Amino acid sequence: MAEVIPAILEKKAFICDMDGVIYHGNRLLPHVPEFVDWLVKNDKKFLFLTNSSERSPRELSLKLARMGLSVSEEHFYTSALATASFLASQSPGASVYVIGEPGLVNALYDAGMTMNDYNPDYVVFGETRSLSYEKIEHAVRLVQRGAKLIGTNTDLTAPSEQGIIPACRALISPIEMATGKKAYFVGKPNPLMMRHAIKKLGVTRADEAAIIGDRMDTDIIAGIESELDTILVLSGVTSMETIKMFPYRPAYVFPHVGAIIGVGVE
Repeated sequence: MAEVIPAILEKKAFICDMDGVIYHGNRLLPHVPEFVDWLVKNDKKFLFLTNSSERSPRELSLKLARMGLSVSEEHFYTSALATASFLASQSPGASVYVIGEPGLVNALYDAGMTMNDYNPDYVVFGETRSLSYEKIEHAVRLVQRGAKLIGTNTDLTAPSEQGIIPACRALISPIEMATGKKAYFVGKPNPLMMRHAIKKLGVTRADEAAIIGDRMDTDIIAGIESELDTILVLSGVTSMETIKMFPYRPAYVFPHVGAIIGVGVE
């Protein structure tokens, strides 16, 4: 499981998830610095692709800096940015009611969206730690009046320092159930986000890149559907046992990102 694979090391580019791969909450995971250092020293193109919509690329860069990693903000792409780009392409200048954190709100503002809590075109839902019954109730009324429901990602849960916590897909479900309307989700494994990521990396062929993640239902299936080599790490929400629950498999499995380059392997 932890054997170094030359075919991986020869890849020109890597798309890497963050939660459960790089960190849990505010705790950097083992051997991440060595892996990031290897990416830089070997001139690999890399992009941290996260379904989390809470923070902007600058905030993510600063978060890693506080943990001792220097990664400039152009190496980050979030589901908030993908959602904002999608809405701007579908309905330029649309109005939105947002349930989410500043990373999502700012991405929507930057894409030309306006905030509207009375008769918006869209209700946009992302991760939030300030969810209330009143916000859910108001979102239900807006969707019932005709607003379209958008979710930033399909993650049911997310890893944290305290353990597994509910994420976007779990939190948006009361609105779906109360209205009978299904949300459209933009983040991984939606091919839209993957196409943005591959384009941002600048690779010309999918086989030049690999995706690294800790989730079978987002990272790995996104890679398979985008024809990327898939690398599952067991430092997040997935175990060897839970892999068996899915009808598809990752190309490679490692205990953590360091093991990809032969670091931290017994």
